[in-house]
Amino acid sequence: MKAIQFKSFGGPEVLDYVDVPTPAVDSESAIVQVKAASVNPSDVKNLSGHFAHTTLPRIPGRDFSGVVVEGPADWIGADVWGTGGDIGFTRDGTHAQFIKIPAAALSRKPHSLTHEQAAAIGVNFVVAWLGVIDYAQLVAGETVAVIGASGGVGGAVVQIAKSRGCRVIAVDRREPDADSPAGRLIDHYVPIDDNAARRVKELGGADVVYDAVGGVAFETALKLAKWRGRVVEISATGKRRVDFDLIDFYHNETQLFGADSAKLGVADSARMMTELASVFESGRLQAPSIAHNFALEQARDAYAAVAGGTRGRVVIAM
Repeated sequence: MKAIQFKSFGGPEVLDYVDVPTPAVDSESAIVQVKAASVNPSDVKNLSGHFAHTTLPRIPGRDFSGVVVEGPADWIGADVWGTGGDIGFTRDGTHAQFIKIPAAALSRKPHSLTHEQAAAIGVNFVVAWLGVIDYAQLVAGETVAVIGASGGVGGAVVQIAKSRGCRVIAVDRREPDADSPAGRLIDHYVPIDDNAARRVKELGGADVVYDAVGGVAFETALKLAKWRGRVVEISATGKRRVDFDLIDFYHNETQLFGADSAKLGVADSARMMTELASVFESGRLQAPSIAHNFALEQARDAYAAVAGGTRGRVVIAM
């Protein structure tokens, strides 16, 4: 099969378009013919050597949508989708014509999404779901402040929160694009600056703060939370170590959660992908905007686009 592979760390130039053996099925696995796969910022970081657990040589890629061609009889021919923090890191990933995954990782793709759209969901929506549903236990009627709402994860949080009947305040350097799903759904926009906390409090404060930026935004995130509010952190942009007022923190009885989708293998993620599928099928979630669609042999260009900060999702179609 054709695949993208890297044998050393670096930029997009270390990616090679190669012929490798097609994976063989066994009693506990399935072979999926990949129809489309997205490129995430974490894929670019993986290529650069950011993750110490990555083993080489490696086919990268976390998110995918495709068709089961070998495996359990009742899954043959099924359209499936998935993501994982193991594929592309410790086991070969999705930027290839075929991928071998555990049978327990199989999750049916929503009929309402094309393969390209479905391939753009995984990482962003899983870490969003993990933070607001599994950890913060968001309920209808609450207010969610999303720091980084114009990004991929932030946009997913906006959609999930609105699908649960919540009010959403977008906190970002710029307002989400008006024609994006997040831009159409937010109730308020607050620029992230020294006045952000005051403005959010004037809007009633937030029951849940989802900080998709972290690091430089961490102290602001804590200030947005109501009494007994929940704050979810997924990143440490620009600042790994942070300071905050511990007295204010415990007086407010704030709950702080860290959410890391990289800890979820492709089989672990299948439960959330299946839960997400039902919400997409209902029409309460929409596919994110796809900015670029590349062929597999153009993977270097796809990675360069993501590294350059392209707004919207970047997809590789096989």
